[in-house]
Amino acid sequence: MNQTAPPIAVVTGATGGIGCWIARGLAHAGHHVIVVGRDAGRGEAARGWIARQVPGASTELRLADLSSLRATHRLGLDIAATHPRVGLLVNNAGMFSARRQVTAEGHEAVLAVNHLSPFVLTDALENALRAGAPSRIVNVGSSTSDRASIDPDNLELTRHWGMVRAYGRSKLAVMMATFARAERLRGSGVMANVVHPGAVATGLIREGGPIGAAWRLMAPFLRTEAQGADTPLHVALASEWATVTGAYVKDRAAVRPNARVHDPALVRRVDAVTRVLAERTLR
Repeated sequence: MNQTAPPIAVVTGATGGIGCWIARGLAHAGHHVIVVGRDAGRGEAARGWIARQVPGASTELRLADLSSLRATHRLGLDIAATHPRVGLLVNNAGMFSARRQVTAEGHEAVLAVNHLSPFVLTDALENALRAGAPSRIVNVGSSTSDRASIDPDNLELTRHWGMVRAYGRSKLAVMMATFARAERLRGSGVMANVVHPGAVATGLIREGGPIGAAWRLMAPFLRTEAQGADTPLHVALASEWATVTGAYVKDRAAVRPNARVHDPALVRRVDAVTRVLAERTLR
């Protein structure tokens, strides 16, 4: 008797933090989980941990530096070539920095990792997600987007850079691009939503000095990584989210996003500028 192949789930930033717990939850739910990370050692360790937690778990490791849009694009094309039907994409990888950095491709690093990279990866996997429909895109956002402002002509923050501003703006850009994609994909069977996992004690902030010290002092009062994975997993797996798209989710419930998200012209502009930035790099 032929057995039905397990649905394919792609999880970025899955070698640690809430990404590893998301990957574990998806493996437990019967998905074949593609663990995406930068480091082979950490990746194999994550796969080993998932296997111990979920006997019989089906996983594979894909390595890519998600600060590089070219590497991210190749990753997506390679996954799609091997798995032409993808049921779930969780864009979880992210970064926070206390100083402005520029990637080798010339992009502001926080924007590149948090927004441009998931945008490029989703583009590369979109046909596979359409073929795998009903399917879902779950983009991990942040409540810092709730208070963020955004200038489509200064997404890279070449002017007035600040660590909180850069992070919040990148997550607001994620939301706007996700909602624009959700509209484009209506009727395709592909749902696209943004999830705030809560304030989680993860390794996202790796800074030294007073910022790192403050983060470590706060850690005991924050959510655990397992708790942070709960809402992303709920939106990825629960039947009530099978037909919901273009939502912002906190604690398993849809909530109102930043009012700027309700400006269609601004959303279209951010989405268009994002595509220009990405395509210029991928030429």
